[in-house]
Amino acid sequence: MRADKITLVSFDLCPYVQRAAIVLAEKNVPFERVDIDLENKPDWFLKISPRGKVPLLKVGDEVLFESAAIVEYLDETEEPQLHPGDAVAKARHRAWMEFGSAILADIWTLETTADHAAFDNAIAALRDKFARVEAELGEGRYFAGDVFSIVDAVFAPAFRYFDVFDGIADLGVFDGLSRVRAWRAELAQRASVRNAVVADYNDRLRNFLRKKNGLLAQMPLAA
Repeated sequence: MRADKITLVSFDLCPYVQRAAIVLAEKNVPFERVDIDLENKPDWFLKISPRGKVPLLKVGDEVLFESAAIVEYLDETEEPQLHPGDAVAKARHRAWMEFGSAILADIWTLETTADHAAFDNAIAALRDKFARVEAELGEGRYFAGDVFSIVDAVFAPAFRYFDVFDGIADLGVFDGLSRVRAWRAELAQRASVRNAVVADYNDRLRNFLRKKNGLLAQMPLAA
């Protein structure tokens, strides 16, 4: 039995928190989840978060920050390992994790911008990035065939955004990308992915979009 208590400090919409929650679930690590309001950060959080961001992983008296560092720690200390064992393959997976973070940056622009040029550029960037992912995917269910990996945990939160976006407008991001579409659908069915967010996540994301009042929030709902 693990001696140290694990606490995941979270924000309800943060995709980086979802990565950590997915990996914890895949490894069957019991943990407590503590949500904070990033617009009204508590003093205790600011004292232990060097960048004032989530996620944080409290392991006993130690505090880890940055999602990449957190999931790497978990993969080194908890079974089953989700990274491949081969050094080259592991390095490639880590590079694709960074690629997934770049995708999240484009998604953030879609969520928040009121500038038409920036919005169109973000859509074009996402189409290009997911086309590159399409070329990397094989025939299996996940990024690395039929074995779930940390890359899957990174991309699942990015795909989740489009569950809401698709109800607003057809952005065409996944047009012609059959493998990416199949991967997205497969990840959406996995228990660790489904349970990484609160039950009313989609409603909360819609409320967030309305609050930001960018172009996406101003579009009429898709038929």
